[in-house]
Formats: sequence, C-alpha cells, structure tokens
Amino acid sequence: MSGAAQKWVAVARILRPRGNKGEVAAELLTDFPRRLTELREVFVGDAGKGEPRRVALQSCWLSQNHRGQAVLHFAGCASISEAEKFRGLDVLLPIEQRVALPAGHYFITDLIGCSVFECGREATPVASSPCAMATAPSLLGGVTDVQFTGEGVAGTPLLVVETRGGELLVPLAEDICTRIDVPARRIEVVLPEGLREINRPG
Repeated sequence: MSGAAQKWVAVARILRPRGNKGEVAAELLTDFPRRLTELREVFVGDAGKGEPRRVALQSCWLSQNHRGQAVLHFAGCASISEAEKFRGLDVLLPIEQRVALPAGHYFITDLIGCSVFECGREATPVASSPCAMATAPSLLGGVTDVQFTGEGVAGTPLLVVETRGGELLVPLAEDICTRIDVPARRIEVVLPEGLREINRPG
C-alpha cells in the first residue's frame, strides 16, 4: 500500500443526498459509528486521488431506518444540489486519529484487499508426512468487503472474498480465520465443510 493511502482512514462513504436541507446518507465503514456523532470536522475526498479537503460537520446521527448508515450534515451545505457534490466521496480521518484496537480486532480498511489463503485441516499423524504439500495454503481470493449484521444485532461479521468461482462469504471467526497478518496483507482460513455449498445461489 502506498504512503499516500496510509495517511487516511475511511470511516464512511457518501451514498446520496438525503432530504432537502443538504444532508447526505453515508455507508458506515467503521466499527465505532458513535464516534462520528461526536466529531466537529472531517475530511472528504477520494482516498486514492489527491488530498482530501477539511469540512466542518454540523451534525451527524446514525440512521434508525437503514442499518449501517449515518446521516451527515456538512456546514454550508443547505440544498440537494450542494449535497449532490458529495456523492461517492469518502469521509476520512487522519490515520493517527483512528482508534487503538485491542488484540484480535481489526479495521475494515485493513482487511479489504488482503489475500485469503485456504489451509487444509490438520492431517492425522500417520498421513502428516506424505501429505505435507497437500495441506500447504492455497490462494482462495481477495477480500472486497466486510458485511455486518447491523448495530445491536448479534452475529459474526462476514468477509466477502472474490474467488475464481465467484463471491464467497467467510465468517470472521477465530476458528475459521486462523491467522490474520495485516502488515503482510494475508489471511489464512480453514473453511468448514459445506461452507461453499451455503454460499452457492439457489
């Protein structure tokens, strides 16, 4: 990852104008959505293009009708046409302002883009020696998104992994994601039997 990308962390992505007072609806990209409601300024822009601009945040609240979304009202934005200019942009914070996570917790932006390797189940002692190559990790695909059940709803987040056979949803659980190495952009998984079948449509 480039140094430029490392300077910012995306906490939300603006979807569209909401209402006629200049507010925008945004998809949350953070595990700490309540923190957004306490901010007085943020940066907006395309995380991969140019330097984001600082914008005062007049208000922000979490949507009651749409899980995983927030409503933001930027200072000086008072109409649908002005709100439209924010469509598709990311809401960013300087990387040094992001929350320090306890061990075993990860930022969504750190997981997206990681390569996922499938590891075979541990072989029996008799078979371990000749089958060593068979159990070596094989590249499954890359993480394109992380899905959540929604605030206040219990459930394990799901890694959306783009594989050669299509999209695969992998639970972000310790017994499945056995090794997560963020600096190396690598996740090793042991897939439970039947997981691929559950993911297949119809």
